[in-house]
Amino acid sequence: MAASASMSFTLIKPNSSSSSSASPKCRVLTLRCASQSQLAASGLAERPWKVSDARLVLEDGSVWKAKSFGASGTQLGEVVFNTSLTGYQEILTDPSYAGQFVLMTNPHIGNTGVNFDDEESSECFLAGLVIRSLTISTSNWRCKETLGDYLAKRNIMGIYDVDTRAITRRLREDGSLIGVLSTEESKTDEELLEMSRSWDIVGIDLISGVSCKAPYEWVDKTNSEWDFNSTGGETFRIVAYDFGIKHNILRRLASYGCKITVVPSTWPASETLKMKPDGVLFSNGPGDPSAVPYAVETVKEILGKVPVFGICMGHQLLGQALGGKTFKMKFGHHGGNHPVCNLRTGHVEISAQNHNYAVDPASLPEGVEVTHVNLNDGSCAGLAYPAKNIMSLQYHPEASPGPHDSDYAFREFVELMKKVKQNA
Repeated sequence: MAASASMSFTLIKPNSSSSSSASPKCRVLTLRCASQSQLAASGLAERPWKVSDARLVLEDGSVWKAKSFGASGTQLGEVVFNTSLTGYQEILTDPSYAGQFVLMTNPHIGNTGVNFDDEESSECFLAGLVIRSLTISTSNWRCKETLGDYLAKRNIMGIYDVDTRAITRRLREDGSLIGVLSTEESKTDEELLEMSRSWDIVGIDLISGVSCKAPYEWVDKTNSEWDFNSTGGETFRIVAYDFGIKHNILRRLASYGCKITVVPSTWPASETLKMKPDGVLFSNGPGDPSAVPYAVETVKEILGKVPVFGICMGHQLLGQALGGKTFKMKFGHHGGNHPVCNLRTGHVEISAQNHNYAVDPASLPEGVEVTHVNLNDGSCAGLAYPAKNIMSLQYHPEASPGPHDSDYAFREFVELMKKVKQNA
């Protein structure tokens, strides 16, 4: 039937209440179905459900139709998948996801809404969120607003009702892919595909866009309701380089008795050393460590002068500063369930990870010890250089979200600073 046509039919039904001896009486029911144009003219054309109004176009040529939530428009980014079952709000506010679309493999997202206590930074830095099912109603006593409203206010695009399992399999087989997310009907699939193939995340300095602009003091500790390991004691002064630092890294250090000054990614090493810190933290952050040679030089100038602790991006920068090489992984590690072996103790930790690059242990100089390995693929997950009081982890010991197996790393850093201070 053409879109402009209408349809009607008549149903004749005998009246069951009529007597059997009399002629049956009939009721006539006439149904008429109006056309879409007739409904539009009467103002009744809108469907009671949302229809597909967005596309994710990947650089391999695949086009995925979906429904939008949050902001609208067109956005470019690298697509990665995250296997965490909970903690989508911490993931949204983790600066390490700058320039990326995060696909959640857990199908149900949004069911606990959003609260303002679980944010890992002051804003959302990711390019967009890709999920299977968006929960319409929320159920959590801490909820302040829905996920859709939260993303819309922060101008972050999201899509749902898309086959996230199929996309995840594609990413595992082919590696991370550049994609374009769009709600603009005026843009053709071919135009969006060309956009995805004309951009690359490799070699781009993403740290400068997420780092603080001026030094500041951090004092907040982990809330007593959530604390589990830290103990008070001697106070140590730390300078933390903000390459995209998460709030809970700072809270954990503060809970272990550290006084923290956070400095921008471009802060000169000479200024840091003038502050006479007991230790220096090189934080997590987004992107390619080879794209930020200025940060590598800063790390080089500090090594051997004070104890240092590198986390995620900081770990990779330490690897390069020591003379090693980093490489881009096929699809990276993103999730709260990655098994890591501590080679010193033999213990296995379930860790929270978020990185697309890794340090090549074969390229490291003599004296540098690989302390942790990822049990999924054998990649380097931790380093130590005792001669220069260096320790680092490729994953997130603060684990927000994630398990707390690796929280001891903050205590080890405190013990390292204490040892150096006593021997000075």
